Amino acid sequence: MLAGEAFSERQREEIVKAIQQGRRTSGVNFSVYVGAADGPTRAAAKRRHAELGSEAADTVLVFVDPAARSLEIITGSRARRWVDDRACALAAMTMTTAFAAGNLAGGIVQGIQLLAEHARHPQSLHTAH
Repeated sequence: MLAGEAFSERQREEIVKAIQQGRRTSGVNFSVYVGAADGPTRAAAKRRHAELGSEAADTVLVFVDPAARSLEIITGSRARRWVDDRACALAAMTMTTAFAAGNLAGGIVQGIQLLAEHARHPQSLHTAH
């Protein structure tokens, strides 16, 4: 999900492309929410992640509240197998650096790309007989 007024059409397309490429690269779903957190940011991000329903376990949510200068990365229970706390911390640092330079969309794209790269896991070569 994206806040429509926060991005140009081109920026939205770049974020969507990063989400799609991240899924293809890693097998992990990525979701982005940019907007105001209703209450504490972490709690709002967890609620937003839970709203993904059956996809939540396989999804990493990047939650950005630009007005509050807050960023949360919520990792689903199955996605956590591939996206650990260290990868999230590195992505958060990358994103906040870009945000501080005034590049909200670019920071999100870079963060998703980094998370997807860390989540990349080998295809199983085993087949059932």
